Amino acid sequence: MADKANGENGDGGVASNSVSLGIAQQYIKDFSFESPASPQVFLEQMSEPNVNVNFTVTADNIRDDIHEVVLSIDIRSEIDGKTILNGLTLEIRAGEVHAIMGPNGAGKSTLAYVLGGRPGYEVTQGSVSFNGVDLLDLEPHERAAAGLFLGFQYPVEIPGVSNLQFLREALNSQRRARGEEPLTGGEFLKHAKEQAALLKLDMDMLKRQVNVGFSGGEKKRAEMVQMGILDPKFAVLDETDSGLDIDALRVVGDGINAIMRDPAKGVLLITHYQRLLEVVKPDKVSILSQGRIVRTGGPELAIELENEGYDAVMADA
Repeated sequence: MADKANGENGDGGVASNSVSLGIAQQYIKDFSFESPASPQVFLEQMSEPNVNVNFTVTADNIRDDIHEVVLSIDIRSEIDGKTILNGLTLEIRAGEVHAIMGPNGAGKSTLAYVLGGRPGYEVTQGSVSFNGVDLLDLEPHERAAAGLFLGFQYPVEIPGVSNLQFLREALNSQRRARGEEPLTGGEFLKHAKEQAALLKLDMDMLKRQVNVGFSGGEKKRAEMVQMGILDPKFAVLDETDSGLDIDALRVVGDGINAIMRDPAKGVLLITHYQRLLEVVKPDKVSILSQGRIVRTGGPELAIELENEGYDAVMADA
């Protein structure tokens, strides 16, 4: 249900992968590796306690020529009897970047995991419609093929699998699911080089095992390369700025703009700080607190939060 502030503003409150998202990079990528141990290693690292969630999300093309995306969410989630998400309403249109900010424990990452379908997060009621398809009927890799991407706050390591192998398998799996021809090795390598150059990532990094031995900044840049290669319609980026220095922040922010600033795409950007929003200029900013959207505004809301803090800003909500 929408809260009063959202109802008055008509902006709504939230949204994908934080649609499937963060979830497991399963959503983002397909784990059909030749190495059968790789998916198991990943799932072991991603294990979480069960979470019961009630929510409704819709994301539809209102006009085919605009690819307008609308997400309407009614969420309630509990962990061990404690409410984590308690009613959210959000609308994100194609071409928009919608930032979600909030204090620790507000439910930002939980929202991302729920929308992305992370293992352990059970949806007990509602639907998620994206371009006419109910995402809740889809497995994570099928959601990824439909055009959803989740960026992690803490990208996981996948020992034994190179970035190039990982991404080629993921991309071609998605292409096959869409009825498209898979890329040849040469075609994929050219595509990967272009995206790596965009994010200033040395191609040698893509030959290494996924995130193994990477610094925090390298992991985030590598994840943006993944996003560029997979070219999603909608991205949920969960604290992508976490652990980045000033230079890496700008590189990642410029990458988000280059990849996702498109009239047919949308972004849900979850962050604590306004600094990333100086590079990736949001169209709207919403504050999430105690599982609810309590206020929505324009980019100036992030500046207000930076200057005054959450307590002062939310006191007027």
